[in-house]
Amino acid sequence: MLVGLARQYNPLSARTGYRIGLTSLLLLAGAGSVHDATALNETRTLSFHHTHSDEDLTVTFKRDGRYDEEALKQLNHFLRDWRTQEKTEMDRRLFDILWEVHRDVDGKQPINIISSYRSPATNAMLRRRSSGVARFSQHMLGHAMDFYIPGVALADIRAAGLRLQRGGVGFYPTSGSPF
Repeated sequence: MLVGLARQYNPLSARTGYRIGLTSLLLLAGAGSVHDATALNETRTLSFHHTHSDEDLTVTFKRDGRYDEEALKQLNHFLRDWRTQEKTEMDRRLFDILWEVHRDVDGKQPINIISSYRSPATNAMLRRRSSGVARFSQHMLGHAMDFYIPGVALADIRAAGLRLQRGGVGFYPTSGSPF
C-alpha cells in the first residue's frame, strides 16, 4: 500500500493525513502481532527422524535470529525425495513453524518426517495410487511436510499449527501413518 500512498499524497489534503495515520496504525498493529525470531535473536535447533530413510538429524538452523545457510543445506538434503534422492530448497519458514509447534506442544522426541519434498515424478506416481494427493502439491515446491511427534497427540499438534495461523494444516489421524 505504501507505493500507492506515496502517489496519492497531497500535503493540503486532510483525507491524506487520515490515510497516512490509519496506514501507520495498521502497520504498527500488525507488526506487534507477528512473532519474529530475528527481533528476538533466538537460536533454534530441531531434531528429526525420517521414517522412510531411517536417518536422524539434529541441526541448529537459526543462530541469533539468522538462518544458518549450512544448516539449511543439511535440511534440504535430509528432506529430499527419499524415492528419487532429488533435493530442493525447502521453505525455511517451515522450520520456524516446526520449531514453534514442537515447543508449543512440549515435544520431547524428534519430529518424525513421513513426507517432505516430492519430485514431480513421485507426486504423479502417488496421484495414480491415491485420490488424496494434490496435482499441484505444496510438497513439490518444498512448502510442506507430513510429520508427527512421538508422545504428542495428533490433535494437539493440529491445534498448535492452527494457532500459528501461517498456512494450511492437514490432519490425517486415520492414515496408515497418522500425521
